[in-house]
Amino acid sequence: MINQFLDQLSRRIKESPGLPVMNPSLPFWTIPKSPISSIQQPLPDYVDTVVIGSGITGASFVYNALSRDDSIRVLMLEARDVCSGATGRNGGHINPPLWNDWNYLKAQYGEKDARILNSFRLAHVRELQAIASQEDILKESQVRVTEHLEVFFTQDDFTEECEALEEWKGDVPEVAQEYIAYADTEAQEKFSLSIRVAGCISGPGGAIHPYRFVTCLLVKLLDRHSERFFITAHTPCTDIKAPTASIPYYTVCTPRGNVLTAHVVHATNSWVSHLVAPMREKVVPICATMSVQRPGMALGRATLDGQRSYVFHPGGLGYDYLTQLPVGEHELMFGGGWASAFDIALAALGASDDSTFSVAVASHLAGALPLYFGERTWGREKEPEKAEDDGGVQWGEGRTKAEWGGILGISADGLPWVGRLPQKVSGRSEPPASSTPRTAAREAGLCSELTAAPGEWISAGYTGEGMTHAWLSGKALASMVLNREDELREWFPEMLRMTEKRWKQATLGDFLVKRLSSG
Repeated sequence: MINQFLDQLSRRIKESPGLPVMNPSLPFWTIPKSPISSIQQPLPDYVDTVVIGSGITGASFVYNALSRDDSIRVLMLEARDVCSGATGRNGGHINPPLWNDWNYLKAQYGEKDARILNSFRLAHVRELQAIASQEDILKESQVRVTEHLEVFFTQDDFTEECEALEEWKGDVPEVAQEYIAYADTEAQEKFSLSIRVAGCISGPGGAIHPYRFVTCLLVKLLDRHSERFFITAHTPCTDIKAPTASIPYYTVCTPRGNVLTAHVVHATNSWVSHLVAPMREKVVPICATMSVQRPGMALGRATLDGQRSYVFHPGGLGYDYLTQLPVGEHELMFGGGWASAFDIALAALGASDDSTFSVAVASHLAGALPLYFGERTWGREKEPEKAEDDGGVQWGEGRTKAEWGGILGISADGLPWVGRLPQKVSGRSEPPASSTPRTAAREAGLCSELTAAPGEWISAGYTGEGMTHAWLSGKALASMVLNREDELREWFPEMLRMTEKRWKQATLGDFLVKRLSSG
């Protein structure tokens, strides 16, 4: 029986994830829809770069590329509505793993590189907040610093985390001093948690309305670069044809026509191996479940009405994550649960259909919160309020307003893949160097190269930590495509770079064993 299950799993992760399904479940984040949700601008015959995917990775690439050189021409393709993938379906967390995997990273890559990755992850909340403020979308995107709590329900887990925290503090005291552990009664009373809590670790964190951040930013970019930047939704990329002697560019194929380009940016995360088959066992889709719930009547005092975020560790492999909206009904965005049972977690591996979700996980999410906070802290159930702008959607009238599925991209070594795709991985030859996009230099009327040599590029495989990896990964990719590698020297973690050597070595089985042993 076990061997049969493992054989099925092996076959599943070797299959193409296909294109995103056309009938996805409805995320609460996406109502009301953005005015550009179904935008279909005409397809240009040629652009310098085609970005496949319209989530936070694609938005970051476009924003940072055009900010550095607004002469580049970029087309963004989306198979469904704009920002309808993982970015528009996640929990809105900007809370990176820090001490949790510090010892592993230090042993695997060395302390210097582990520090760079720590800093890279921590920088996301500040960077996203700065962009939202600069672009005047702070209110809509709700990017904010939170007081973040890692909450543990077993003494063994809490003790183990405290030991890891102390070691991390010893190595990076300049960063770690804000993170404090509180045991049992002190944790319960200070943060209004359940009497079942063994302890918690408090530190700075962050939260965001990911859909509003991305869609509001894309609206700004379309207006600012109307002659250089184009988006067409409901236009999947069905194939990428290698250059030929007569056509020295990639041909990006869609049902609405083809586009020639020198660069292709794969920003589709869990769906990346649909077009890049050799990545099929390196970035594996997995179906996760999210919910939005009304808070108990007494809960506002505990959660500070959206200024706290949480990760709950009930014991075992799994964990749950919680943010709260600072407006409206102060809804709780609550997800996780999929790894609480080993068989549920494995059954979800290789699944790329977000039209559904796990009933077992949804049941867990629907009942967990009053237990995590305690019945007194939770209080009476809240009566529904009439939403001013619900887009005509009828949400649930009980505690749970909605539940939906989302597809994560699990990396075979636990880290994102960022950079140029080697030809062995892309499976396609690159356009000749003579096809590199060029621009007329202002001085002396000379021509100069606008980008790096043509090629395919990737930023994918965030393993459930997209909000603390994706934005700066997209920014790094923009510097790479624009041939500005020197900009990355101080802050980009080289362990994330896409290389053929890393591609050969990364094994999903080894990563799962590491995760299971650490859980």
